Amino acid sequence: MRATSIGHAGILIETEAGSILCDPWFVPAFFGSWFVFPRNDQLDADLLRRIESADFLYLSHLHGDHQDVPWLREHLRRDIPILLPGFPSREQERSVADLGFTEFVHTVDGEELEVAPGLTIAIHIETSLADGPGGDSALVVFDGTSRLVDQNDCRTGGVEALAGHGPVDLHWLQYSGAIWYPMVYDIDEEEKRRLCRAKVESQLARAMRYVHAIDARAVVPSAGPPAFLDDDLFHLNVIEGDEPSIFPDQRSFLSRLRAVERLGILVIPGTTIEVTPDDLRIEHPLPEAQVAAIFDEKEAYLRRYQADWRPWLEEIESGWHPPRTDLIATLKQWWEPLMRMAPTMCAAIGASCVLRAGDLDVLLDFPNAEVRRAARDPHAFRYDVPRGLVEIAVADRTVDWSNSVFLSCRWTAWRDGPFNPNLANFFKSLSVERMRRAEIEAVHPRAATTEPEAEIGLGDYVVQRRCPHRRADLLVFGEIEAGADGEELVCTMHGWRFDCRTGRCRTARGYSVAIRPRDA
Repeated sequence: MRATSIGHAGILIETEAGSILCDPWFVPAFFGSWFVFPRNDQLDADLLRRIESADFLYLSHLHGDHQDVPWLREHLRRDIPILLPGFPSREQERSVADLGFTEFVHTVDGEELEVAPGLTIAIHIETSLADGPGGDSALVVFDGTSRLVDQNDCRTGGVEALAGHGPVDLHWLQYSGAIWYPMVYDIDEEEKRRLCRAKVESQLARAMRYVHAIDARAVVPSAGPPAFLDDDLFHLNVIEGDEPSIFPDQRSFLSRLRAVERLGILVIPGTTIEVTPDDLRIEHPLPEAQVAAIFDEKEAYLRRYQADWRPWLEEIESGWHPPRTDLIATLKQWWEPLMRMAPTMCAAIGASCVLRAGDLDVLLDFPNAEVRRAARDPHAFRYDVPRGLVEIAVADRTVDWSNSVFLSCRWTAWRDGPFNPNLANFFKSLSVERMRRAEIEAVHPRAATTEPEAEIGLGDYVVQRRCPHRRADLLVFGEIEAGADGEELVCTMHGWRFDCRTGRCRTARGYSVAIRPRDA
């Protein structure tokens, strides 16, 4: 097996049985805020050819630093088989089908699948609402001799399942930040530094728990950090080590690994790791001294990178001021029906939020499910976002502002009190499909489990109203599908499957639903 870094979470995995291209990201993401670090815009022609002629494509999730829509549209053949995580939603499949891709390999959470003679994969999903409609996923690849776990930034709770396929040779793992907190918050600078230090420590500690659980021969720091090349964001790069930022680079994690005598491998785009039963051979695309200089002389490296991309940045930023729409009317028409769909979530938010779009203050009155111009209304949250970015998100009907506006870090925030996950979920769920799930997530902690189960009709069956897993409303999330062993009831909230004949769960032991034919 040969694994070649192509930057960030991107890997080209090559075996005698076939090759898998994982999370290729080349075009700067989130309104030009995130760039690949170290840079991957200078890969050699042979590697680019191998990337574009890969046998399979794996996209771990929908975020723009993993599913690079502009690059995918231009560089891959439309019939490359795409290894699809078994997310409960079909949103990812629809998104790549909209780009013209036609071949899909559907997988089942955690189940091994031979995609070519001698090449076996398993994709494990994490269905946290924090990552959108399906969550995130991790890939296990086995070629009969070597095994690679590409965990990227999947915060799986079932890490033991990743290790359950057998001994692991290479474990590619995120350790750096991938969020905007606390940098965008309007708080005291020293408090911001303290929160950043705590966040970084939490990130590294979590990564080390995954390292010990997987127990691979070697660990590869992956999926971060991004580089910030815009002048307004350059301060987010960690250069000296004491910046108020949550984006430490590979050296921090490698130091942790050395401290516990774990083998960590530093890779840059183009670094190749040849895996054999007896050895791990590492080859960089640059001399060792030049690789070291990327990190030892990081500011100079980033400034050269910035200079090369400045014209591109200036061009995209010039397009952030489209003709102004009537934002109040547009957001009212779009968001008020979604608010009414989610009364439990709105009640859990429990206060209003001001969305300040340039010189326009929009009040999101969650208790009353209303959008209107803000005056002197009391509110517990405020988001200050440049008007141009709001205009683009509204024009594109962006359903997940976390995976666009917020990850750009081109905004500021204030709140009166603790973090409210329901407010975060609202901005991740700006479609009917997503809002249904967000409301179920809000209802779940309050759902009574001792009441008699109501029944609903679903296809040719009568079934209990609530899924026994997370109390999802099967009237909303239930589907009847043909399976290899007869019809199945599928709860699409988390992808759990039940045998329509017996009611037994085919996804996890010890669960069942009450189900019977309509004419019984």
